[in-house]
Amino acid sequence: MSSGFGSPRGGGGARPAGKPAAGGRGGKEAGKRYFFRRRKVCKFCADKIDYVDYKDVKLLSAFVPERGKVLPRRMFGTCAEHQRKLTLAIKRARNIALLPFAAE
Repeated sequence: MSSGFGSPRGGGGARPAGKPAAGGRGGKEAGKRYFFRRRKVCKFCADKIDYVDYKDVKLLSAFVPERGKVLPRRMFGTCAEHQRKLTLAIKRARNIALLPFAAE
């Protein structure tokens, strides 16, 4: 497999000359300090919540925007285990009409 520009998989081939790497210190940002992003912590793990209750609409509605989609893990920082439990609780709450499926 070649690692050139025309590789079918887009492997980590060479970069054109004069182009800095993504997030590099090239151009205008050379003298600026970089923003340190704080690691997101799972709300359920932090509060030691074992069971995500589908009847707790106030808690569930924080993870569902007005449009009605279940937001992904990367938005809130929930761990994989609690994201699965949260999704299941949201689906249960929708089925018994505690949460809307979508906005009007």
